[in-house]
Amino acid sequence: MAVFLAVVEEGDFSAAARRLRMTPSAVSKIIGRLESRLGVRLLQRSTRRISLTAEGSTYADSARRILNDIKEAEIAVQPGAEPRGRLRVSLPSAFGHRLIVPMLPAFIDRYPAVELELMFTDAIVDLLAEATDVAVRVAAHSDSRLVVRRLAPNRRVICASPRYLERHGMPTTPDDLQGHICLGVTARGGLNVWEFDGPNGLQSMRIRSPIEANSTEALRWLALAGIGIIRMSEILVGPDIKAGRLASLLTGYNHPDGAPICAVYPPGRILSPRVRVFVDFLAEQFANPPWLHGAP
Repeated sequence: MAVFLAVVEEGDFSAAARRLRMTPSAVSKIIGRLESRLGVRLLQRSTRRISLTAEGSTYADSARRILNDIKEAEIAVQPGAEPRGRLRVSLPSAFGHRLIVPMLPAFIDRYPAVELELMFTDAIVDLLAEATDVAVRVAAHSDSRLVVRRLAPNRRVICASPRYLERHGMPTTPDDLQGHICLGVTARGGLNVWEFDGPNGLQSMRIRSPIEANSTEALRWLALAGIGIIRMSEILVGPDIKAGRLASLLTGYNHPDGAPICAVYPPGRILSPRVRVFVDFLAEQFANPPWLHGAP
């Protein structure tokens, strides 16, 4: 597998042989024996280049995971081994920029051998398909293939800027929202259902918004500019409310509970040390939430 991946990564038998300190003929024989044993062709050979067949691409993905598991197993049993290697992390855009990134200098200082690769998106990334090690999510989880570790609860609040309220008035009941501009989240229908505690229990209202965005940070800025009303994690708007830039609305009706903040990662019999220390670090940070201390 290691020889096969070297050929794939180098794109050439001779280059792979130099990397492995072997002869090109030895590399060629190993690949030939591998293809013979599997009964399929893994590589398409030409005078100019080497490319993967469909079977070769599937085998390369599996080989990478297997060799990585072997490497992680060896690291895991070494006493006092320092976590190292590249860690691919998926983060929600606004939440990741405003809260996770300020935490990271402490992690980098503590684990200098871990190389971070941060990817910001509000889409739900398929960790297995995208070869991502861990994701932080503020969402309900239905993928049973993943391990989920709850980091913190998540309260949602309804709010608007003083400028908006001066122009449009203050809603006093959930029904009043029908006459207001509510800002929605594109392609995330669940977030456009606002929940309220009413006299008959939990009530839900699907907002119809003339303005939507797939970025919670964009919606926050629109609310700050007086464009409309938002329902968002207190984590993101708490400092704005504290500073008076936004005002909480319908506090007697608002049902605050939202999907918890979680770290999710693919399962494995051996958890990568770098994933383990990163998730433990996040749990440690969320035990003393930064937004309680005036996070920007």
